[in-house]
Amino acid sequence: MKLTNFWHEQQIHLGICLQTGLIDATSALGITLEDCFNDWPRIKDQLHTISDLPQLPNDSIQYAPLTYPSKIIGVGLNYRDHATETKGAPPQFPLLFGKFNDALAANLQDIMLPSNLHAFDYEAELVIIIGKQGSEIKEADADQYIFGYSCGNDFSARDSQFVSSQWLIGKTFAGFAPVGPCIATADELSAANLDIICRRNGQTVQSSNTSQLIFTPAQLVSYASHYMQLNAGDIIFSGTPGGVILGYPKGQRQWLRVGESIEVEIEGIGILSNRLVTAKK
Repeated sequence: MKLTNFWHEQQIHLGICLQTGLIDATSALGITLEDCFNDWPRIKDQLHTISDLPQLPNDSIQYAPLTYPSKIIGVGLNYRDHATETKGAPPQFPLLFGKFNDALAANLQDIMLPSNLHAFDYEAELVIIIGKQGSEIKEADADQYIFGYSCGNDFSARDSQFVSSQWLIGKTFAGFAPVGPCIATADELSAANLDIICRRNGQTVQSSNTSQLIFTPAQLVSYASHYMQLNAGDIIFSGTPGGVILGYPKGQRQWLRVGESIEVEIEGIGILSNRLVTAKK
């Protein structure tokens, strides 16, 4: 099943994503995404009872943030081809960094580019949505903590990312963590072999498959949980494949600019789309 959050009369409602539109589960049943985290088997059965209700057309939907995470975790150099293009050896353990919560953005939300920087880059990523609280999770048990998957774009400002050995200040500007358009629940979607594509103004710039991940979602969840508590709604960006602008020779890097659009498409999930605009002063 595919789920999303959207705005309805200034409130966030849960929607069931279908090909031609959404079914408003909150209006029909009073159900929220948090309810899904708390008791998914029961809630899933309830959601199936409204599958024939009228749909809201896709072009009328204003998407809301998918979750309200206590933390947003990024993973660096987690595709073999990306590690190669950045001239780095594949890591021996996951390279974790953080994004602040106000970096989270929704599908179709405009992303504001800071005016004092210029080296903006895209990073198409499979996003892991945590479904329940856990610490020191065994890898064999990690799938029990994954509620589902979404598309993400780990926007980066490369000219601030590498000011020091800490990547945070290049990763966590407001809106630099768009996720969407929906969550594909893990009980119906395996993340082991999904095509992942990034398009810049309609042109494909990244094309890979999640089978190329160095560390699997289960390994990432287990590893992270040994250093921090994971909570329902937390988000893990699992890493980006090759094809990022940073991977080109210095003279060939065409950084992102205001007015461009970026799409991330992942098989079985959907298309996340965002437009780049000038930051408000």
